[in-house]
Amino acid sequence: MANAVDTFMAGVIAKNPEQKEFHQAVQEVAESLMPVLDKHPEYRKGKILDRIVEPERVIMFRVPWVDDQGEVQVNRGMRVEFNSAIGPYKGGLRFHPSVNLGIIKFLGFEQVFKNGLTTLPIGGGKGGSDFDPKGKSDMEVMRFCQSFMSELFRHIGADVDVPAGDIGVGGREIGFMYGQYKKLTRKFEGVLTGKGLNWGGSLIRPEATGYGQVYFAEEMLKTRGESLKGKRCVVSGSGNVAQFATEKVLDLGGVPLTFSDSNGFIIDEDGINREKLAFVMDLKNVKRGRIKEYIEKYPKASFQPTESGAKCNPLWEVNCDVALPSATQNEINVEDANNLVKKGCYCVSEGANMPTTPDGINVFLESKILYGPGKAANAGGVAVSGLEMSQNSMRLAWSREEVDTKLHDIMKSIHKACVETAEAYGTPGNYVNGANIAGFLKVADAMMDQGVV
Repeated sequence: MANAVDTFMAGVIAKNPEQKEFHQAVQEVAESLMPVLDKHPEYRKGKILDRIVEPERVIMFRVPWVDDQGEVQVNRGMRVEFNSAIGPYKGGLRFHPSVNLGIIKFLGFEQVFKNGLTTLPIGGGKGGSDFDPKGKSDMEVMRFCQSFMSELFRHIGADVDVPAGDIGVGGREIGFMYGQYKKLTRKFEGVLTGKGLNWGGSLIRPEATGYGQVYFAEEMLKTRGESLKGKRCVVSGSGNVAQFATEKVLDLGGVPLTFSDSNGFIIDEDGINREKLAFVMDLKNVKRGRIKEYIEKYPKASFQPTESGAKCNPLWEVNCDVALPSATQNEINVEDANNLVKKGCYCVSEGANMPTTPDGINVFLESKILYGPGKAANAGGVAVSGLEMSQNSMRLAWSREEVDTKLHDIMKSIHKACVETAEAYGTPGNYVNGANIAGFLKVADAMMDQGVV
């Protein structure tokens, strides 16, 4: 199997040089899929894997805009429409200085399998820009978003490609982009998800990724006759996913201990209660401050700054039962994974996309802990985006309870698919194989049915 994967990866790397995050995402999936290709030679004959790693379309464009000082700025925008075999392209837009084609392709590739797992008819795509909204005024963000959408609008649509938010793209950015889309197309349709509630958005959409991540952790714990009640939980990040994961941990009786940002992390051994969470939400969403300000309000907590270039992150050395990585890709390396296991962690549920390096994943798998990979555990966000699309199409708005119940049911069905598929292919308890294979089978069968297109 190793030789087949190596041969396949050599071709992928030669075609896509310097895109290391994309190589990492493809390798993980290819390793899971070799037994499937052996069992189903028709997929090999149809070159399904070769076709699935090649995006259907890559769009890259210039985004010029004018800052508050009257200076012209230029950023790069992109959209990778990866696979539409089971529905219109669906996936977020990321605005962050680190954005490049390799990162957008890795995210789009992961999205294909994640969306296949949701049970909803949505394909995979991703996009974004190297624009950094941090420190920009609302007017600067608006001018950038309008320029960005002035090109993107011609490539998207309710039945073609439905972007959403991601890192750096929240309600403010979605609003500015939707206004420009509506002006240019003269259409009020469900084309961007994460919209405001009073103009087509869905209840639970902001909460969905974090809630779903915790629902998935709870389902994994149930396989060992346990629940989140009383469990010490370490959360990374302090944005949307981390905030609502913390809220759902509290709902289910767990004890959240940490938040982090690019400067470092806070640990509150008394537990982060609802009052403290409300403070963090205001700090991050309204004041756009730094997490270290938490200890000024709650001096019993402590703050540890991040050391640039350090071998490991001390956040993952906190004694815990459950880890909820909710920040960004590759935030848990092999040393971090070993530290988590040593400190008693036996359940990891990923809210970020690909937050664990391949060596770190191997540590979790070899340790036989409960490990839910991002494409399964964080699929709640895109699932509720899909539900928002349905509500837009029907001109309906479901209640908070209805959407939360549907989200919970989807996360349960994703968990069930992962468990059953992993067992069917000889690796019981391996959620990585379960998620990769279950997502692949749905997309692959649709591609086979539709011919060589």
